[in-house]
Amino acid sequence: MGFIATIIVGLIAGWLASLIMKTGTGLIGDLIIGVVGGFLGGLLSQLLLGVNLMSGINVTSIITALVGAIVLLAIVKAIRR
Repeated sequence: MGFIATIIVGLIAGWLASLIMKTGTGLIGDLIIGVVGGFLGGLLSQLLLGVNLMSGINVTSIITALVGAIVLLAIVKAIRR
């Protein structure tokens, strides 16, 4: 996936994840969480399903990045406690 597509998908996924997990990370935090979550989601999909679902700007990539971002936020919340 291209750099611009990664940023766009990451921003959307990070924003959605911050709404779902009720965190106020701001625009830059959402972007970082979304991009890292996209990487994590792609890694998880590769390990669990045998296929990387991060393939551009589409619903599948956004959902994959969203799942990764939610997992990342859950880990961060668990560590902070």
